[in-house]
Amino acid sequence: MRYIIIGAGAVGGSVGGRLAQAGHEVVLVARGTHLAALDEHGLRLRVPEGELTYRLAAVDGPGPLGELRADDVLVLAVKTQDTVSALQTWAQVPVAGGGSAAEQLPLVCLQNGVESGRLALRRFRQVYGVCVWLPSAFLEPGVVSAAGSPLTGVLHLGRLPHGTDDTARRIAADLSGARFEAPVVPDVARWQYAKLLANLGNALEAVSGPLDNEAAQALYARVRAEGEAVLDAAGIVYTSAEEQRAARGDKITLVPLDGAPRGGGSSWQSLARGTGTIEADYLNGEIALLGRLHGVPTPLNELLQDLANRLASEHRAAGSMPVGELVRRAEEAEEAARRAG
Repeated sequence: MRYIIIGAGAVGGSVGGRLAQAGHEVVLVARGTHLAALDEHGLRLRVPEGELTYRLAAVDGPGPLGELRADDVLVLAVKTQDTVSALQTWAQVPVAGGGSAAEQLPLVCLQNGVESGRLALRRFRQVYGVCVWLPSAFLEPGVVSAAGSPLTGVLHLGRLPHGTDDTARRIAADLSGARFEAPVVPDVARWQYAKLLANLGNALEAVSGPLDNEAAQALYARVRAEGEAVLDAAGIVYTSAEEQRAARGDKITLVPLDGAPRGGGSSWQSLARGTGTIEADYLNGEIALLGRLHGVPTPLNELLQDLANRLASEHRAAGSMPVGELVRRAEEAEEAARRAG
């Protein structure tokens, strides 16, 4: 199978690079200065064994590829706010032998949150969800860092809305041969919702920096508790912390990488790169949506969603709000919600 990585950033570039290292054919889809760097220098993948360079086909969309192949796998690795545009771009591309990509090809959603899978199912017949545990960074055009060892990541994979099939098992086998563990599960959404709870801290980190102090950790615990209350009210099941620890164990240890700056997660990186957008609407915003649908107040997640969006649109620096100020605003938001209730 040929893997077309739509969004060759931190996660997409790491997966694409490792698949290429394992001998698979890979096409990277990127834009702007990142695409120019990939064309000129190749993908530079910084990993614990050093910096690896892969000269891979790099395109800005389906046009240069012409008719897609029947054995292509589309891997959607853009941020969720860019999902609709990507689906519109790729859904109607013709496939050799007849039909369109949406009709004939598998689409793997290698993304945070749960919304992209729902969006993809509106257009594509074969959609696969992934619970992404893959510490990686993309801060410099053409360069992606993945510090995990001995595994680069753990990627629970399953068909959406549920189930497994031979395609999922073939993709998982390829990933397993490329320094990932890729369990095929019939209930991948259960893993994705658990990851969503962990990702509720992404906006907090983006707004006020690493969660490396007592105040930030205490605030995150309250943010997560809101999320758990909402999922419970909605009747949405998710894997327990114990099950997640058992699945990951000590399979991924972060190794300091030469030349790779220490940074934060995906939302922090969006602010650091000055992209102007951030995925908070589909992380904290997912909890806000479910809270409104099920009558559960979510003042903390609403606050983080709003602040993250403001910092992104104003091109503010990552971590620019002192955690003390954020805690003060959080307490005000909670008090306002109590009065309103």
